[in-house]
Amino acid sequence: MTDVEARYRHRYVDLIVNEDVRQTFVQRARITSAVREYLNGEGFLEVETPILQPIYGGAAAAPFITHHNQLHQDLYLRISFELYLKRLIVGGYERVYEIGRDFRNESVSYKHNPEFTQVEFYEAYADYRDIMKRAEEMIAFVAEKVLGTTRITYQGHEIDLAPPWKRLDLYETIAEETGIRPQDYPDGESLYRAVLDIGGRPDPKPTREKLIDYLINSYVEPKLIEPTFLMDYPVEISPLAKRKPGNKHLVERFEAFAGGMEIANAFTELNDPLEQRERFIQQQREHQPEGEIVETIDEDFLLALEYGMPPTGGLGIGIDRLVMLLTDSPSIRDVILFPQMRPESREV
Repeated sequence: MTDVEARYRHRYVDLIVNEDVRQTFVQRARITSAVREYLNGEGFLEVETPILQPIYGGAAAAPFITHHNQLHQDLYLRISFELYLKRLIVGGYERVYEIGRDFRNESVSYKHNPEFTQVEFYEAYADYRDIMKRAEEMIAFVAEKVLGTTRITYQGHEIDLAPPWKRLDLYETIAEETGIRPQDYPDGESLYRAVLDIGGRPDPKPTREKLIDYLINSYVEPKLIEPTFLMDYPVEISPLAKRKPGNKHLVERFEAFAGGMEIANAFTELNDPLEQRERFIQQQREHQPEGEIVETIDEDFLLALEYGMPPTGGLGIGIDRLVMLLTDSPSIRDVILFPQMRPESREV
């Protein structure tokens, strides 16, 4: 059975005839178990938070919308666990995590599926540098547990997941790869012209934050084969992260990359309720004119911050992409048993 679309649509047949496919999903189960083993061993408490939410938040993404008949209320499928897990940090749990599904009503690609599995954890009295060490340690632990080694091959590249991973400054890396220093372009229009000058083709009328994402995704990410942390992101694309001391334009955030794709996102959490409110308001101002779906301000989350959240570091890792990396799978559909597909056309 070699027809790729048929394999995805009729996974049960794919599993019957392809031993390597069956083995991939055995490895997926072992990877998830190893993530749990690491976090449990480090004193984290596994919890469950709502999938149906009255206000969606924790990421910049379009949600799926549903309706609760009894409550006469529209609800959203969660796009992130973040805001509920932080409430638990406020409530006195110092280390919490959740493994589960998130849902984003956005594009489909070889590394994106509308529903996907994540692990998110939050640790009180930690910052993003502490979380970096934990991230590289956890992924190396998982590789050693499942594969017996931290040395893997992904799409022809030899990669060693053993710590320490490379740590690179985001703006410096963008400048090295494109010649553009984003800090020299304070608004979207000027940065847009600079991107066009190097032959880039971003979406028309993009915001400055989307242009920075475009530069990362198009020019930087594909070259990050060895495990790498990109550090210190602009505040406008990181509304839930704490500012970097000494630089009001940057926040303490990193993204982790390996095999030419992003596998994790983390930051020192913003715990000032007044600044958090201003960030949410600014985010709405920037997005609403474009007609995009924007997360509504979560007043209960802001109230939780007013009660007091200790200094906290948080991390999200895409389980699907981690499985891709550790099983040498080129597409996210290869590691999801029943990926989302277009309706099959049936000619009469």
